[in-house]
Amino acid sequence: GSGEGCSGSPCCSAAGKSPRPPALLPLLLPLLPLLLPGRAAGLEVQRKFLSPTLTNNFALDGPGSRVYLAAVNRLFQLSGGDLALEAEATVGPVLDSPLCHAPQLPQASCEHPRVLTNNYNKILQPDPEQGVLVVCGSIYQGLCQLRSMANISAVAVRFPPGGSDSVAVFPSMLNVAANHPNASTVGLVLRRGGGGGGARLLVAATYTGFGSPFFPRNRSLEDHRFENTPEIAIRALNARGDLAKLFTFDINPSDDNILKIKQGDKARHKLSFVRAFLQHGAAPPARRPYAYLALNSEANAGDKESPAHSLLARICLGEPAEATLNGSGETKKLTESYIQLGLRCGGAADAFTRLVSVFPARELLFGVFERAGAGGGRGRPQSALCVFRFAEIEETIRAARNSCFASPAAGMVTVLDSVVQGTGPACMQKKIQLQPEQLDCGAAHLQHPLAIVNPVTATPIFTYSGLTAVAVASVNNYTVVFLGTASGGLLKINLDSAMKVISRRSISVAYGEPVHPIMQFDPSDSTYLYLMTSYQMTRVKVAACSQYSTCRECLAAADAYCGWCTMETRCSLQHECTNFTGANFWASVSEGVQQCPSMTILEPEINIDKENPVLIIQINGTIPNLNGTNISCDYGNNIHTVARVAGDYVNQFIYCSLLPREKYPAFPDDQDHVVVEASLRVNNKNIIRANFTIYDCKRIGNIYPKRACTSCLSARWKCHWCPSAYSCVSNHSQCEDALQMEQKEIDCPRIVPAPLEPMPTGVPRNIMISLANATFPKVNEFLKALGRFGQVSCLFLCVQLHTSEKSHRFLVNLQLKDKPDRFIDSPEMMTVEVYNCATGSADCSQCLGREDLGHRCLWSEGSSSCRLRTEPPQLSEVCPPPEIRKIEPLRGPLEGGTLLTIRGRNLGRRFSDIAGAVRVGAVPCAPLPHRYVVSETVVCQTGEAPEPFSDVVTVNVSREGRSRERFSYVLPVVQSIAPPNGPKAGGTRVTIRGSRLDVGSELRVLINSSKQCTDLRWDSITCTMPAVELTSAVPVCVQFENRSCASHNITFKYEKNPVISDISPKKSQISGGRIITLEGRGFGLVQNVSMAVRGIGREHTRCKVHTDTAITCPSPAASNVTVGTKPAPVDFYLNGRLYTDERSALDEEMYPEEALHISKFSLGYYADPQFSTAKKEKWIKHHPGEPLTLVIHKEPDSLGLESNEYQVKIGLISCEIQIVSDKVIHCSINESLSSSERQLPVTIQVGKFNYTIAMLHLGGGETAIIVSIVICSILLVLSVVALFVFCTKSRRAERYWQKTLLQMEEMESQIREEIRKGFAELQTDMTDLTKELNRSQGIPFLEYKHFVTRTFFPKCSSLYEECYILPSQQLSSQLGSHVQETHPLLVGEWKIPENCRPNMEEGISLFSTLLNNKHFLIVFVHALEQQKDFAVRDRCNLASLLTIALHGKLEYYTSIMKDLLVDLIDASASKNPKLMLRRTESVVEKMLTNWMSICMYSYLRETVGEPFFLLICAIKQQINKGSIDAITGKARYTLNEEWLLRENIEAKPRNLNVSFQGCGMDSLSVRAMDTDTLSQVKEKILEAFCKNVPYSQWPRVEDVDLEWFATSTDSYILRDLDDTSVVEDALPPQRKFSTTLPGQSALTMCFIWNQVLPTDESVEHKKSHRQSHRKKVLPEIYLTRLLSTKGTLQKFLDDLFKAILSIRDDKPPVAVKYFFDFLEEQAEKRGITDPDTLHIWKTNSLPLRFWVNILKNPQFVFDIDKTDHIDACLSVIAQAFIDACSLSDLQLGKDSPTNKLLYAKEIPEYRKIVQRYYKQIHDMPPLSEQEMNAHLAEESRKYRNEFNTNVAMAEIYKYAKRYRSQIVAALDANPTTKRTQLQHKFEQVIALMEDNIYESCSEA
Repeated sequence: GSGEGCSGSPCCSAAGKSPRPPALLPLLLPLLPLLLPGRAAGLEVQRKFLSPTLTNNFALDGPGSRVYLAAVNRLFQLSGGDLALEAEATVGPVLDSPLCHAPQLPQASCEHPRVLTNNYNKILQPDPEQGVLVVCGSIYQGLCQLRSMANISAVAVRFPPGGSDSVAVFPSMLNVAANHPNASTVGLVLRRGGGGGGARLLVAATYTGFGSPFFPRNRSLEDHRFENTPEIAIRALNARGDLAKLFTFDINPSDDNILKIKQGDKARHKLSFVRAFLQHGAAPPARRPYAYLALNSEANAGDKESPAHSLLARICLGEPAEATLNGSGETKKLTESYIQLGLRCGGAADAFTRLVSVFPARELLFGVFERAGAGGGRGRPQSALCVFRFAEIEETIRAARNSCFASPAAGMVTVLDSVVQGTGPACMQKKIQLQPEQLDCGAAHLQHPLAIVNPVTATPIFTYSGLTAVAVASVNNYTVVFLGTASGGLLKINLDSAMKVISRRSISVAYGEPVHPIMQFDPSDSTYLYLMTSYQMTRVKVAACSQYSTCRECLAAADAYCGWCTMETRCSLQHECTNFTGANFWASVSEGVQQCPSMTILEPEINIDKENPVLIIQINGTIPNLNGTNISCDYGNNIHTVARVAGDYVNQFIYCSLLPREKYPAFPDDQDHVVVEASLRVNNKNIIRANFTIYDCKRIGNIYPKRACTSCLSARWKCHWCPSAYSCVSNHSQCEDALQMEQKEIDCPRIVPAPLEPMPTGVPRNIMISLANATFPKVNEFLKALGRFGQVSCLFLCVQLHTSEKSHRFLVNLQLKDKPDRFIDSPEMMTVEVYNCATGSADCSQCLGREDLGHRCLWSEGSSSCRLRTEPPQLSEVCPPPEIRKIEPLRGPLEGGTLLTIRGRNLGRRFSDIAGAVRVGAVPCAPLPHRYVVSETVVCQTGEAPEPFSDVVTVNVSREGRSRERFSYVLPVVQSIAPPNGPKAGGTRVTIRGSRLDVGSELRVLINSSKQCTDLRWDSITCTMPAVELTSAVPVCVQFENRSCASHNITFKYEKNPVISDISPKKSQISGGRIITLEGRGFGLVQNVSMAVRGIGREHTRCKVHTDTAITCPSPAASNVTVGTKPAPVDFYLNGRLYTDERSALDEEMYPEEALHISKFSLGYYADPQFSTAKKEKWIKHHPGEPLTLVIHKEPDSLGLESNEYQVKIGLISCEIQIVSDKVIHCSINESLSSSERQLPVTIQVGKFNYTIAMLHLGGGETAIIVSIVICSILLVLSVVALFVFCTKSRRAERYWQKTLLQMEEMESQIREEIRKGFAELQTDMTDLTKELNRSQGIPFLEYKHFVTRTFFPKCSSLYEECYILPSQQLSSQLGSHVQETHPLLVGEWKIPENCRPNMEEGISLFSTLLNNKHFLIVFVHALEQQKDFAVRDRCNLASLLTIALHGKLEYYTSIMKDLLVDLIDASASKNPKLMLRRTESVVEKMLTNWMSICMYSYLRETVGEPFFLLICAIKQQINKGSIDAITGKARYTLNEEWLLRENIEAKPRNLNVSFQGCGMDSLSVRAMDTDTLSQVKEKILEAFCKNVPYSQWPRVEDVDLEWFATSTDSYILRDLDDTSVVEDALPPQRKFSTTLPGQSALTMCFIWNQVLPTDESVEHKKSHRQSHRKKVLPEIYLTRLLSTKGTLQKFLDDLFKAILSIRDDKPPVAVKYFFDFLEEQAEKRGITDPDTLHIWKTNSLPLRFWVNILKNPQFVFDIDKTDHIDACLSVIAQAFIDACSLSDLQLGKDSPTNKLLYAKEIPEYRKIVQRYYKQIHDMPPLSEQEMNAHLAEESRKYRNEFNTNVAMAEIYKYAKRYRSQIVAALDANPTTKRTQLQHKFEQVIALMEDNIYESCSEA
């Protein structure tokens, strides 16, 4: 999609023709979605690849799986779909000279200097059969390479081969392509039947030798050898055959298969080639293959051979059946069949003569032509699209050959005598009958090559400016043409069968970069088009159908690719629609909008009271046959009814029952009907819809109570009026005396409207109401006091109404007495006006003026108030004279027309009073009726005055009023306009000066009496000039009051627009502010200039005009720019108008949507320059008064700054710059630096970039010297005192030292002894241990189900009040047994009382269904987690129970876990994302732990189990090798400092012969230490006997006795403490006895343990006395034993870590890959790019979550005994593993805990292994959802029926029950669960589980 970028693509920077500098390495730049155009264009850029250098060619391999892109000096191999970089090769620049042979030619020497030359690609042609890519460049005279198509960085066949395989090589074999960047070359691989042997290469290249414009101008003329390269040649391309023939002209040694123009004629035939392509003939019998060449010839138009400019040449390639080159006679030379004809696009006079691009489309040839030399200067040339028919071309060729040989027709064809291989100058009549093959392909004995004189002509079907490329597809009977443009756009035009344009769309692909002439469709999916621009390879989707949401939009867009997919209700490409091949599934554009699927409801108006209503629906448009599909009618809100299909396939009818009466939608308050949308639902998707109406006549009376009867009878529906009930009914059977609609509304009883005169407030008045049709009995009851006149009755009422407003209208209605909510109809509302004289009349005129409104008011001058007139007036009242308070404006022009506003009091009672009564002096002023406010305001238009004067304004209303201010008539005079000229683009701000210009009420400035000057300001007249078309002087008219011009001879001259020809420099630093100079002309006309950089510039910058030819602008600072990106387009605004080139506006007129402004200039942004002081110091010392010279180092940059662009300042003083080079800036200050501050910043400024590089520290003067002398003196005195004290102290210390030395030596010898022992142990233990562990014993793995329960429920959960126990299988009858815990989830039977079983089983089954609903489960989990009393322990428990319950559906479980994880990520991403998954505090985190456990079990068992078990055995062995304290458990050998026995107790090993009584086993030799207690000895014996038995089946130590046979008859049962125990010399108790073991001598065994028995004081005294004599030993010296133990165990630990962190090829960690990819995807979606965060997430989810848990708890995996000591050792190992996975460096010192120090040295190595492991996982091929689901399904299947899911469900249900109300509330709040009514299903579960029958056992 357009939103995706091409990550992994090299990305380019500068535009232009030359390659980018090599310093700009390709950057990985994911394209911003913002840069990709929107979909409205009807096309969609799907992928882009940016090239760092200018592109030249591209090619696709056969199936389109790879794209090859050739750019200057670079080759790229891209993957087909996403344009990801697969391989690349650098092929330039190289040392070369166009005057030298290729260095591959061994015999050639060269005396011309070779220079670094860029390699422009000329030919890029894949040959899939040989697997080679032909790559020819412009270097080495057009040398070609054969590269591997599988990997273009490898050369497939080296040519010339060189070395021992060397072959004779000639220049003609090397000089294949044109050797100049601007000379054209086209190539085409030709094949014949015989495999690689038949491969040939057709090459056509522009001549670049001596005499051509491409040849270097040197003084020598010896370079005629370059004539040897022919214009057209067919070369051998058998890469696997004889290399001596590779690239030779492939016909036979004596005759070359070439076409070469004679040297003398080359100047007249300058050929430039456009494209070579293959095409099979249209003639049915042969369909022979032809190679066509499209080219332009720049020959003179009058030349007889080739008057046309655009040519099409044809060469025959032999019969299709011909297998080999010379198998059936000689193949024709290409010149024999060569014939060329002109192509003309347009009429002879206005033809588009230059061919730009061609595209063969079956029987048609499409070409883009342009007018040679048209378009003038910088404008893009006019271009056109023409279509030629191959049949016509072939017929023309046959007729031409026929006319040349058989029946000559004058002037139709000529022989090309300019070709070296030609036969002669003219056609000759041979009187022969030509065979069809000879007509098509000529023959050796016929003249050749030929040129047809008259061109084939076509009429342009589309014109446009700047077309550069064409590609054509035929889609659904339409022809779709894609056209590339010079501005980087892509047009798509749809043509009908008559080749008329029916629609067009466009998209911008690469702004301002022309599209390469060749575009190709993706061979694997023709809905994608590949195209290339200057720096970009792009894959474009040919249609963006999904932008159209309705069928009408889709088909009206007239895009041939898009159609309406009826059953999916979307606009799509045809192949994207399911069943598109079936009839009527997909509607195409050709069928028209009228074929859009729709439905008509045949009776669309339904009475609400109708019984059993049915909808009859007629189906229209493109809809497949619905018989046999699942259809229903959908009324919204999840209401569906069953539908059935009737009628035939042509006219389908659907019958639907209407939605139930109780589900009718609510009627809107003000409507008697409701519109319902019905949709036809097919296979659970609504495909068409229509509206119908449900109406209710009874509502009409409520909606229109004041005209109920009239509304009823005039309703749209069939309603009847029932006078007896005085209501509207839908059926006349509901009423005896119903009035029907036909009886007209005039039969309704109604009020006859009549005007009522206004009533004064508070005064009773009679009003009369007339009634019509008041003849109904009910009405007669009401109308008691009616006087009746025929049909009309009159009613007289006396009413008294009040208002405090000036006037208020009251509605007059009549109510029925017995029905207060019913009224007599009043169709036209009757009103009565009530007025209040006291309100709203401020003066006499306003008061008396109300008489016109019928208000009888009287003005009282005494009280200045208006009141009601009670008796008729005696005579007409007179008001005081008018009072004028203000007039405005005070001046106006003599011509009049000024709108004069007069404000005051008593300015007339009505408009007629003042009409003609207003004057200015003697000049009348005509009042405007619509602006008159009674008594207060008069607005009048002044009349014309004969001469200037000034007078008062008078208003004469029976008496005269005069203004205090005077109004003046003046003559405004316009004198000048400045500036007098400006550009024709407009925008010039002009000032018009003169006298008396601030007059009147309206002012306009007209330019050329048509356009207005805008932004007018009146004070001194200033305005902005409009744009005009032509340059000329135009009159400027200043118009007052829309009268004549006040200026007669003022003109403004429109000049040519300013022209900006160039800008320099074209680079800026990101901070901006670099001075950019604009060069051009006409800048003197410019008043203001601003500059903007499109896309990245932050704001417009103001520029400064210096001269008519120079403007300077500071560059804007850039935002969101990546260094090295393409230069950004720059816009200039001159006088506020966007600067554009003077170019033809034809496109914009024809196709206004294409009027894209393309900027001519661009600015590249680079990183800000970097500076530092010479020695990188941050402080510089300087003494004031001395001259200062600074040397500033500059890092290299690409900006090319000049010396005047740098400014160096120290503080506020400028430092004068003397030297500027690429690396160094020298500047100096001669004046004295003095400042109150001691430190001054040294800053360097470039534009707006300001950088402080150091601080200058100013040193002090004489004061500093004095201060330093004083300080030195004080220091000297202190030194003498210190020396004396030191001597005294040192004598004392020496004596103490002698004494300490003796003690140290003693201690040192002890430590030395201890370390020597430790070293010896380290050397021997490792080999001993490895030897002992090399026994092939079985590893006691726990079964999967026990592994799961121990991992999921580490401690017996609180949910189970007891731990369920089952007896386990015994090893043998003699051995005792531990009882094995059996989890309730593993018990086969679900133990519940029988009377509850049916309900509970049904409830659990329904609850299971709910849990298998994704929406329910997620809401359920979130609802529980929100409860404060739902502790972490509950969360973990719930997660484990869910895992057990859903173990059979791991795919579903995984999707739930992912959804919950997304919520968790969203929550943590907003806070601190690195803390995510750190602990297990939520349900999902425990779910993840369990998921990892399930997925990693097999890996744990198969790969990690053995090294882990060996490590545990090794730890146990090592601990047992030394003394162990029987009480504290501390041992001589350990990994954990806390368990280290810090004493030196000598222990020697003893071998005991032991046999089990009655066991039938052989006796065993068991090794024990002579310091072991008897319990320890028993443990070692048991371990030896049961070493291949799981620990749960061992006897306990207490259950076994140890009997010692001293002689054959005497034996003792041995105990740890018995009567033989003695206390010796305050050592812990010892026993001594002698034992004789079979075959051994008597041994004395001492058992020691640190348990002090009760003793008397003498014992305590002895003990302390003994200890006081012991030598002092530092306990820390025993820490070396930790190292000894570590060294012994190191190999086992390394093996374990390698097993955990390695990837097996046969069994890759699928789950880990899947989950890590999920984490990366989530991070990418949220814009988390920090790799550390991802590393932490991965570490928290696998190593810390799973492996550390396993390392610390081996009993989860094996049936073994984990002692506390082993646990402590494993904790140290686990800590090392945690440190290896973390990213933070360990800051360890001498005070750090030894547990961390122990493995500190190995951690960095382990860390590398972890990172390598993560990278390997990342590099694994991604897993699809299907692969993962298959893997999970396999895991589920492997362990099905292992767990009792009913128990798990029941336990989960307990939580559901506990938080029932909160869960129901959450389900209600969620729209999805509410819609699917899950809360009701949940209530059903509760009801079943809590049924009364089950009350007794609800807790079971």
